[in-house]
Parts: sequence; structure tokens; C-alpha cells
Amino acid sequence: MECPDREYYPFFVVVFLTVVALVIFWPVFDMAVIGGSLAVVLMPVHNRLSRSIRPSISAAAITIGLFVVFALVAYITLLILRANTGLINQIFVTIGSWLASPSTRPGAFGFTLNKDTLEVWLAKGDALFVNYWTTLADNLLLIAFKGIVLFLSFFLLLLKGTAIKERIFRHLPEPIKGYCDQLVPVTVDTLYVIYIVQFAIAALTFFIALPVFYLLGYGNIFFYSFLAAFCELIPILGSSVAFLIVGAYALALGDLRGLLIMIILGYVVVSALPEIYIRPVLVGRRVKINPVIMFVGLIGGLLTLGLAGFVLGPLIIVLVMKSYRIWTDERKAASDQVEPALPVDTIP
Repeated sequence: MECPDREYYPFFVVVFLTVVALVIFWPVFDMAVIGGSLAVVLMPVHNRLSRSIRPSISAAAITIGLFVVFALVAYITLLILRANTGLINQIFVTIGSWLASPSTRPGAFGFTLNKDTLEVWLAKGDALFVNYWTTLADNLLLIAFKGIVLFLSFFLLLLKGTAIKERIFRHLPEPIKGYCDQLVPVTVDTLYVIYIVQFAIAALTFFIALPVFYLLGYGNIFFYSFLAAFCELIPILGSSVAFLIVGAYALALGDLRGLLIMIILGYVVVSALPEIYIRPVLVGRRVKINPVIMFVGLIGGLLTLGLAGFVLGPLIIVLVMKSYRIWTDERKAASDQVEPALPVDTIP
């Protein structure tokens, strides 16, 4: 067995160290992915600003602006949750009392989950929406470290991303470089679409949830709709979390009509339909990928990689499909150039 050429040794070392780094920094890998993808999306803004100011100042200004947007969204969310503390406490206390009652039998309503599982879910919801200050305090160091990784990754890739890409491409063999040159535009397009569609669906969720919560008849329709939109904005949650909470609240109250509204109109129409149809169609149409395949990439990425999978799932699907198209197009072009030899007529 022949050993590989020595010129490939640095490449193997880089791959090995990359794998080691992924294992060590896996808990914050999702923040690096989000930061890097946002840097790609906002790179045109940085390039435009860099024409009039220093690139380092431009990258710092955009990073600060992104931090302000994140902080503002977090502040508004906390204000809304605080203003509706009484309602949120009432919801979770009612659900908790219903679960604690010996007469409660979830199986009687067709649920295959037992009470212990439902109580675990209730505790997670309580930590996220009721005791959020305690949850933030208990995880303050991890949240701070993830925030540092997010914005540091964003700043560095915004500042040095183009130079790093050019340096890597300069040392690639020509065939591989040709493939990568064709993959870069579709990568950028995919990342743009992922984030644009995410915000668009969150906004859509708020507006189409308004009539659903109006029909529910519990009041506070703007808060409930905000809760659904906020959960939809966080990829690892989804608006289904809001409808499950309110649906459990309706069930605990004995309101079967409200439960049906949450299941049919809330979960199926407002939550599931955009995820199953609208999002894959919007993303797939821009990058010319079948919506079913895009749906598999979106859900598979979230289930296997968590928050990082929100970006990597559809991106990997798009790159695989684009690579296959490039390969088939090249094979077809090569076969078209090879013409069969024509028989030469001989004169007797």
C-alpha cells in the first residue's frame, strides 16, 4: 500500500485538528454556525461600508448593530412576558393541578404519553416561560460564552471571510476549485433564503394566529399570537410549542372546544402547514430544490444538529443536489463532445 504524497500531509493535519475542535467545542458549535452564516448574509453590507471606512471599523459597527438588534428583541420579549406574568402563571398552575389530580387520565383523551412525561414537559415550559429569570441566572455563564462565540465568529468571518476564502481557493486543484466556484453562489442564496423565510414565517404566524385565538375566546389574543410568533422565530421551539401549551390549558379547563381549535386550527393550520409546505416551497423555489427534499433537510437538520441544523440541514441538501447537477451536466457535456466515428465510404 502506497503512502500518500507528503504535500497532502498538511491537509490531513488540518482535517484532524478540525474534527478535534468540533468535538471539544461542540456545545458552542451552533453559535459558530449561526455567527458564520449571518456573516455571509451581511457580507454585502460590509463590502459597501468598507469602501468609505476601514474594514475593521465596518465589521465592528455591523457587529455592534447586530448585538443591539438581539438585545432589543430579548428586552421586548422579557417586557411582554413580565407584563403577562399573571396569565402565564395561571396557565401553568392550571395545567400542573390537572396533572397532579389522581383522577387525570391522559389516555382517556387519546394521548399515548403518560403523566410523568407530561410533567417533564410542563417543567421545561415552566422554566422557559414562567421562571425565566431563574433559568437565565442558572445558565448565565453558558449563555455569556455562547454569546461571545456568536458575535466573535460573526465579527471575524465578516472581517476576514473573503480573505480566508481566497487563500483556500488559491491552493485548491483546478477541478475542485471549479466545483467550489459554482457552489459559492448557491450557498449564499440558501443562507439568505433561510433567514428571510424564517422571519417571514414568524410574522405570518402572528397574523394568522390572531383569528384562531379570537375564536378560542380566552382574550389576550395579541399576547397568545406573540407567543406563537416568538416560538416560531426560535427554530428549536416552533409555534407548535405555544399551541400545545394553550391546548393543554384548554384540556385542563375541560374546554374540549378550545382543545379542538388548538389542534385543528392552531397546530395543523398555523403551525404545521407553514413548516410542511410554505417554508420548503419558498426555500426550494429559490434554490430549485424539490420542496419534499427541502422539508427532509430542514427537519432532519433540526433533529440531528439542533440549532446548527437549522442552517446546516437545508444547506447540505442544497449543496449535495447542486454538486450532483454539476456532475451530471459535465458528464452530459463530455458525452456530447464525443461523436461516433462515421464510416468512410470506399470507392471500388
